[in-house]
Amino acid sequence: MAGDKPYDLCLVVDDDEDILLAARLLLRQIFAEVVTTTSPEDAVAMIASRSPDVILLDANFARGATDGAEGFRWLGKMLAVDPQAVIVLITAHGGVQVAVNAMKQGATDFVTKPWANERLLATVRTAAALRASRRETGVEKAKAAAIAAPAAGETPLLGQSPTMAHVLSLIERAAPTDANVLILGENGTGKELVAREIHRRSRRADGVMLSVDLGAVADNLFDSELFGHVKGAFTDARADRVGRMQAADGGTLFLDEVGNLPLHLQPKLLTALEQRRVTPVGSNKPVDIDVRIVAATNMAPERLGDETVFRPDLLFRLNTVEIELPPLRRRREDIPLLLDHFLRFYARKYGKPERAVPGELLGELVAYDWPGNVRALRHAAERAVVLANGEHFVMADFPLPRTAGAPIRLSPEAAPPPMQDLNLERAERQMIERALKKHAYNISAAASELGLTRGSLYRRMEKHGL
Repeated sequence: MAGDKPYDLCLVVDDDEDILLAARLLLRQIFAEVVTTTSPEDAVAMIASRSPDVILLDANFARGATDGAEGFRWLGKMLAVDPQAVIVLITAHGGVQVAVNAMKQGATDFVTKPWANERLLATVRTAAALRASRRETGVEKAKAAAIAAPAAGETPLLGQSPTMAHVLSLIERAAPTDANVLILGENGTGKELVAREIHRRSRRADGVMLSVDLGAVADNLFDSELFGHVKGAFTDARADRVGRMQAADGGTLFLDEVGNLPLHLQPKLLTALEQRRVTPVGSNKPVDIDVRIVAATNMAPERLGDETVFRPDLLFRLNTVEIELPPLRRRREDIPLLLDHFLRFYARKYGKPERAVPGELLGELVAYDWPGNVRALRHAAERAVVLANGEHFVMADFPLPRTAGAPIRLSPEAAPPPMQDLNLERAERQMIERALKKHAYNISAAASELGLTRGSLYRRMEKHGL
């Protein structure tokens, strides 16, 4: 990873230069590098040499094509080069068959254009996390004997503590059934890893597993996102779009951050789960679905049980089996095992020497509460591997708040300092950057505040390298 971006490289392949520009500008938020190309041949070569975190692939390159056949052909070639590649299909024709066929042939997910920025970001973040999980699992299997106990070698859910043994036991018993599962836990505890392990061990393992971050879905997009829509259902509905619940038919649907679903939308989800059918927006024909639901939330159980926050009938529908992931501070005995795994992983990734962790340092790391849980430990290990230059690790290599020289991060809500620079070019760049950060990189909102059109803002962002 480079700088403060969560992931390294995204590759976008499309025959429309405007689409490539929009994707490049938007995805810079989460990737250190976004490479775009109109040539699928060049894309295949790059996959072989650079192994992108996520690949966005256009479904149709030939003029007038709508069946996705050419996209499927290049999808197969890309997966032949890298079977673990995570590929999201882009299409202007969101018909049910195209989307379902794409995932049957190995695509991880799909997006339709024109896209909503929030939806594309959520889809790509989920895809990048899947790629990271696949990479970690591959390394884990190869080094299981040296890194972890044999039982943990099959899964990235490492841990030998009693609390993790209980979690793994619940997964083992629940996974082969079709029971809905609700995963509880603080941010960074690994809820999505549990969901993927449940799917992997289920009878639906040969089917797709799709994810929806309900915390990132705008209220007005909820019906379209989950249930789909037909062409002409609303102003921007230029083609049929299959919803996530239908696209996951025969597989598993992971509803992340389900606790963030507004109360007024919860009855719609409940009805779909009870009837096991959905009706796309603009259609009067319900569609039967066969999906297993795995949901997750970081909401405290007592708040989840508050009827003014979450409907009890929906909760009962979701938590047939409830798995609570413990925070890292409640399973400190697993920290040495996790730390050893991450340090080895990043040493191999970055070509760094493997260094020892002195006992006194290990004691401090085990005693630390790790507010960000396993995710924070992983980040700390990566930073330590990158920055360490001694024969062994020292405390200064780890970015703990009490560590001297630890980076200070300003709250996103903190007001920016007054602008003192009167240089016009630099002032314009600062104003654009402030507007983008204020609106969480929502291009429409930022452009409106700046008094620009979306296209004008995109051009200025490109000009200033934002």
